Amino acid sequence: MSSIKQTTKRFWNLPTSARAVLCLFTLFILSACNSNNGRFRVEGQFNNINQGEFYLYNSEEGVKDTIAVNDGRFVYEIALDDTLTLTLLFPNFSEIPLFAAPGVSLKITGDVSHLRETEVKGSPDNEDMTAFRLRTNAMMPPEVEQAAEQFISENPSKSVSTYLLRRYILQAMTPDYAKAFSLCSIMHQAQPHNIAMARLYNQLGSLRNNKADGNLPSFTAITTKGDTIGNAQLNSTANIIFVWASWMYDSYSVFHRLNTYIKEHPRTVSVLSIAIDAGPSESQKVLDRDSIQWPLVCDSMLWQSPVIEQLGICALPTNIITDRNGNIVARNLNDNDLMQKVENLVGR
Repeated sequence: MSSIKQTTKRFWNLPTSARAVLCLFTLFILSACNSNNGRFRVEGQFNNINQGEFYLYNSEEGVKDTIAVNDGRFVYEIALDDTLTLTLLFPNFSEIPLFAAPGVSLKITGDVSHLRETEVKGSPDNEDMTAFRLRTNAMMPPEVEQAAEQFISENPSKSVSTYLLRRYILQAMTPDYAKAFSLCSIMHQAQPHNIAMARLYNQLGSLRNNKADGNLPSFTAITTKGDTIGNAQLNSTANIIFVWASWMYDSYSVFHRLNTYIKEHPRTVSVLSIAIDAGPSESQKVLDRDSIQWPLVCDSMLWQSPVIEQLGICALPTNIITDRNGNIVARNLNDNDLMQKVENLVGR
């Protein structure tokens, strides 16, 4: 007790300026200890689930984290020094983007039987995305695309706009690259120091005069087995290029169906798998699981991969279907439509 009194006495014996500096320093230390500055935190609570696992994926770095759910709740925290967009993946393959930034804490509430109605609160970007998702929940795809275009035009500096451009404009079945480039130009002006936006702007600049159903761009790539592959090897009756990532579990079912079909119709279908992963091991495991032999390209360069730039890929997942002459006959088809397109080409 006497030591506390002595310390207090020494404090009050200090000059006024010294006491002020010491108080400010103490407040700074306390605030640093009690804040989450530099960390991103997510707390979630979902009804109709007791235990399970969700996944959080960073597509820019190819990093996937597993989130354990207990009693319908989970907590996730990570140190960040920059903003980024993460993808929260649910067991039924639904996904919700999370806009992460240092010091941001999010609260997610929802019901696993109505995942589209999940609410994310804690930052303007995430609340804007929640509002957009709820507003467009019952819309048809063309209406959602139009709503996304309007949001981007009105909010070019927001991270939500970047996600909407990739998800609803570039992943459309017939992407309009001229429109995408026009929107991206506005966003690039509003975000001049955003490196990812500058890269997307340059990609779309070379694609803006392309048609979704034109010729397959010229490309070459090295497979994980060291073989060179390019346009010349995709000369079957039907050819499919899949651009995906190992965390995209909804891609697995079409891989299995297509692999079975190829075994029944040899030499009529060629497939090239391009994985946007930090390394080829995870994507190779997916193919090995079904004894899939088609070529895999994964150079660990993610969005800076030369083959991604050559093919003009700007979003995940992407599939491109061509005929034996290299003409693009379809893009971004769902599982059933893709299989039907392959059957139509083989049956010609």
